[in-house]
Amino acid sequence: MTPRRELVTLVTADLISNLGSRISVVAIPWLVLETTGSPAKMGLVAFAETLPYLLSSALATPWADRIGLRRTSILADLASAALMVAVALTPWLGFGALVALVAVVGGLRGIGDRVKHVLFRPAAEAAGVRLIRLTSVYDGLGRLVTLFGAAAGGLLVWWFGVTGAILIDAATFGVCALLIGALVRPPAASATLAQPEGYLRALAGGFRYLGRDRMLLSMLLVIAALNMVANASIAVYIPLWVADVLGNPAGLGLVLGVFSAGALLGNLLFTVLGPRLPRYLTFVAGALVSGTPRLVALALSEELPVVLVVTFLSGIGIAAVNPLLGVALYERVPVDLQTRVIGLAGSLGFVGLPVGALLGGWSVAAFGLAPALLAMAAACLLVTLLPLSTALRPTPAPTPSTT
Repeated sequence: MTPRRELVTLVTADLISNLGSRISVVAIPWLVLETTGSPAKMGLVAFAETLPYLLSSALATPWADRIGLRRTSILADLASAALMVAVALTPWLGFGALVALVAVVGGLRGIGDRVKHVLFRPAAEAAGVRLIRLTSVYDGLGRLVTLFGAAAGGLLVWWFGVTGAILIDAATFGVCALLIGALVRPPAASATLAQPEGYLRALAGGFRYLGRDRMLLSMLLVIAALNMVANASIAVYIPLWVADVLGNPAGLGLVLGVFSAGALLGNLLFTVLGPRLPRYLTFVAGALVSGTPRLVALALSEELPVVLVVTFLSGIGIAAVNPLLGVALYERVPVDLQTRVIGLAGSLGFVGLPVGALLGGWSVAAFGLAPALLAMAAACLLVTLLPLSTALRPTPAPTPSTT
């Protein structure tokens, strides 16, 4: 198989795995609702998956380096497939078993996702594909998978029942493992990056490197803030605004859909123009456009067209953010540290998701919707402006210390 086809296979396998994860986002809460009828238990299961995902993304990476990235990816996906079959059986196993199984699957997905992303770089270089093209195209395809996966999850539950939908999710993990096991052969230098030091020392090396790279830290801080805004908006702010102003739940889908449409258009534009744009200034500009304006529009306007236009433009802005972070991680971090640093970066970026949902609900309960939106907008603006001075004068990547 040619290097370009290997790259396509690797990306396709990752997207198939992500599709299964999007299906489970719909199917597993529905399983909990069917078997327990408890919204609180639905939240507990979601938390049980998210926390291990964040922890394994950061803490399991030294083991992945020792085992080998490709082998870790295959083992994580095979184990996830088997455990998702067990999840489908939990009506007979009980709620405690469901929580435990979902937690283990979350941990496996965290390290599995990270090692696939590390493998993208050597695969792209072998195929002669520019990293900024790869990260941009992957980000756009990932958004399509997210949109399609949520809808597919609902339809699969309707067509095949919740157990059938979860079994289909398990099959996606199996297909991903099969594709990578049979068709992906990363260059020997990156297939296994065994580290001579022990686990704690290896993990500390990733922390030390990331702690010295102010550019990456500032970008990750922005990503965490934008994830916080996104989750607070989806879980709390937009539903409340739609209920208060429109009184029609159809407006919720319209606002969320417009943002996704803007992100897809922005991704197409960035794929074409991205290689010619100044990277860090583009990152900061995209972050500024994508976060604060849509919160301010919700706080100050009761006109749906105004909110839709601002939300659409914010979606265009977000399209540059993730691809540029991906390129920075690939280009600035040495190959022997990429698994650990990319894992830590994923955890730091995603930590804004659970924080956003909690802050969104608390802020509205404490201050009301409009003041909460303006406070969140101010905080987001402050965070996205912080790296501006660094973006104007990019600092070289730190040299890793020898161990």
